[in-house]
Amino acid sequence: MRLKSKLAAAALGAALMVTTLAGCSAGDSGGNNGSEGAGSGAPLTIAKPDGSISTESNNPWIPDSSANRLGYINAMLEPLGIVSLIDPTKPTEPWLAQEITWADDYKSVTLTARDGVTWSDGEPFTADDIAYTFTQLRDVEGLDNSALGLTDITVDGSTVTLGFENSMFAKQDKVLHKLIVPRHIFEKSSDVTTDTFTDLVGTGPYVLSNWTTESIELTARSDYWGGTPAAPTLYYVSYNDNTALTTALANGDADWAQSFIPNVQDAYLNKDKEHNVYWAPAGLAIDTMFLNTTKAPFDDLAFRQAVNAVVDREKHQSIAREGGVPELTSVTGLPTPAGDAFIAPDYADSSYKVDVDAAKKILTDAGYTYDGDTLVGKDGKPVTFTLSVPQGWNDYVTGIMLISDELKAIGVEAKVDTPDADTWWANKEKGDFDAILHWTDTGATPYDLYSDIMDGRWLKPIGENASYNFGRFDNAEATSALNAYANATDDATRTAALATIEKIFVEQVPAIPVGTRPFISQYNTRSYVGWPDDANPYVPADPTQPTAVKILMSLTPAK
Repeated sequence: MRLKSKLAAAALGAALMVTTLAGCSAGDSGGNNGSEGAGSGAPLTIAKPDGSISTESNNPWIPDSSANRLGYINAMLEPLGIVSLIDPTKPTEPWLAQEITWADDYKSVTLTARDGVTWSDGEPFTADDIAYTFTQLRDVEGLDNSALGLTDITVDGSTVTLGFENSMFAKQDKVLHKLIVPRHIFEKSSDVTTDTFTDLVGTGPYVLSNWTTESIELTARSDYWGGTPAAPTLYYVSYNDNTALTTALANGDADWAQSFIPNVQDAYLNKDKEHNVYWAPAGLAIDTMFLNTTKAPFDDLAFRQAVNAVVDREKHQSIAREGGVPELTSVTGLPTPAGDAFIAPDYADSSYKVDVDAAKKILTDAGYTYDGDTLVGKDGKPVTFTLSVPQGWNDYVTGIMLISDELKAIGVEAKVDTPDADTWWANKEKGDFDAILHWTDTGATPYDLYSDIMDGRWLKPIGENASYNFGRFDNAEATSALNAYANATDDATRTAALATIEKIFVEQVPAIPVGTRPFISQYNTRSYVGWPDDANPYVPADPTQPTAVKILMSLTPAK
């Protein structure tokens, strides 16, 4: 049952207006400047730059639900285990599953439900909840967006055994980071793919106490199985853009975020050198330009290759990302040094470089012509397309403006479009775009990066929602090699499969990598310490990840 908060209804409605950029005022809603200090039970404000969130949805299986976009679902529902994506050599930490045992071939895993866990409505958590969650993922079309290929699901007392069609070696985190849902709530739903679950209960350390379009309030449980969290209240706020969020972080109105900050040293760190932290550990993820390969001009390999040859990654790193991330250099798209061990020998010394002359030759050899400085396609018309990212995503907006300018060198007009985030998100999933700047997932191996871009398992017809491979790149050899990599039981097979994957990626240009995407995050230590950092990088400091619950339960009051 949701609790109603007079504070949330009155003070927050006035103080957290996104449109005024006020964020949470320091005295009443989460900012930690001023009188509220260590041990005072200061609330924690967690922020995103996504603009107004108009509709409440707490459905963990809808990627665009408010709970997923803002991340508060991760304080309510919990994963089975914590897999470190920063240091994959670390052993998995059991969470809702107190024991996790993989088969030698990784085609099955046995999970023991943790004793003494209750849902926030008092109902006991059992192995049936785990089994129900994965049964839905298996049986309901569209829910298995990690393509786990679940087969048998069996319950024996407090244990659940999940079977898979193929090895989960490369997807252990995808299995164990699934949020477990309450069977006794979800089984009453007429459609779990659309239900908003506004009265969602969870096993996590917080319950939803108030939801408004300005902010979402969560309150700590007193009966949480893992103890009492340090922060008694969480506020989740969505600011209009990165600039507004940066202001809130610098002023202490927001405490924790995962956002790009232009000129991070002056804009954020120098505002409170003792407490403000910017942390960006490396991972195997990138920002990439997804290309709609189903229509001109990106259905033509020569055009994709030419565009790839003129994108300036150094400018993207220094201007769009303002030096806050490493430059992307390897033609395999793998970030270094995190990806060094995975780069095939054929590409070990191959780096991106801008080559306008080479790009023009590729185009003219393929039948393109020039009318003055304008590139003319094989249909006799000037070549043009539209680049799209949401308004307010400042680094991405700058990024596509840079690319648009760079393409003038080969006679291409690339228009820039910045719709609202909701429109952009819907168009992205349906394939209603020419090119977009987006990110890839990360994992313990390069599998996620490449799968997100060119795996046939994500393929959907234009007009149907795709979870990845937004550009509808259709290559059976790439899909086969990705499957071979994921299902390999020895290093030699994995190495051979990865070499094929990289060759297709480099030569066929299914998408155009633009920049590295480390685990960027910001937080302050004024009220709470125990955050992950270089000295103790236990999980990424990203509040939108399932591992955020580990952070919430690691925080302690600052001295």
